[in-house]
Amino acid sequence: MQFLVYVFIAIIGVAIGGMAYFGLTFTLIEAILSAVLAFTLCVVIMERTLRWRSERRMEKAIEDLSRLLSTDAQAGQVLSQRINALTDIDAGTRIEVLEADLSVLGTVVRQVAEAVSDLEAKMIVPEAPAPAPEPEQAEEKPAAVNKEPEPVIPLEMLRLALDEGRLVFHMQPMITLPQRRTYGFDLVPRLKLEDGDLADAPDFMPRNNGRDLVRRIERAGIEEAVTLIRRARSSGQPAVIYVPVSRASLNQRENAEELVGLFDANSVIVKSLILRLSEADWRAMSAVERKVAAAFRAKGIRFAITRAKTLRLDFNELAGMGVTSIRIDAETFANDPSSLTDFHSSDISAYIARFDIDLMVENARTEQQILSALEDGIKYAQGPHIAVPVPVRADLMVRRDAPVPTKHATSG
Repeated sequence: MQFLVYVFIAIIGVAIGGMAYFGLTFTLIEAILSAVLAFTLCVVIMERTLRWRSERRMEKAIEDLSRLLSTDAQAGQVLSQRINALTDIDAGTRIEVLEADLSVLGTVVRQVAEAVSDLEAKMIVPEAPAPAPEPEQAEEKPAAVNKEPEPVIPLEMLRLALDEGRLVFHMQPMITLPQRRTYGFDLVPRLKLEDGDLADAPDFMPRNNGRDLVRRIERAGIEEAVTLIRRARSSGQPAVIYVPVSRASLNQRENAEELVGLFDANSVIVKSLILRLSEADWRAMSAVERKVAAAFRAKGIRFAITRAKTLRLDFNELAGMGVTSIRIDAETFANDPSSLTDFHSSDISAYIARFDIDLMVENARTEQQILSALEDGIKYAQGPHIAVPVPVRADLMVRRDAPVPTKHATSG
């Protein structure tokens, strides 16, 4: 294209030279000079035009390039902001929670699949109806009665022993796994008998009557624990103490108000005091008793559920009511965990820990039970295999004002 333009320019220069020679009567030299001048002028104009177009094209390319660089800079800034946001995210904790959820979900899916499989098997092969028992055999097998035995020591003897100050408290340690370090202590009430022997709580604690005596024993235990915690803190050895209580201490208004005042006066050390109730008492609590438990919780008191027969509980509700630990029987959890929970035994502890509740095993009697709890992720254990209840240290022991008979002091 550019070659044709130069050809046309040459033709124009020749035409101008011819017109000057023939039409304007220029000499031959003048005509040639006129043609060369016209050719040079056209070439200069043409080159100027081409250079101007190239400059415009270059400027436009530079503008486009600068626009692209600006866009890339903005994209880089946005990318750096996203990278900083990802850096601030604690991905480890989220991944652990996700892994726990996936593990629990996998367990639930497996259990659902097993249940569906069993249901399909029952629908395909119906079970044969069990034969009806004969009348004579039915009469020979009376229905079993599930009732706790009454205490061996009657109420009158228990009242006399309390008046004489023969109620003592021993401490049974709770250890951590696998370090087996002491985490806390269970306060165990015991009663000194006239012959110097010690009776455990199941032998003297009233069950159906004598609620005033139960409140008296539990109140003494709470006061003992408060004193022990205060003296342990002053000696530089803080300890967590679990004190046994029952519904008897919650359903009496005056006793509950006195306990609230006691907790309020000792607000500094109540974090080391945990009230432990049996699962049966916790489930049977009335609305009034739950209000009392909430009042205790408002003063900083925490609760522990012991002798749990099942882990099919509303842990979110328990955490809201101040429950920080649940205890299950070590033998049952080791031999038949499916009777306690629908989760896999290795998943239930991690699931409960999401609600800030610790799962503990109690009454551990063999090393295998402790190892089984450790393999399933349980961090706390207690029982006679670890340590039996022992008397309180002399420097921490509470001195009672009630007189003790001389023969008891000499024999005990």
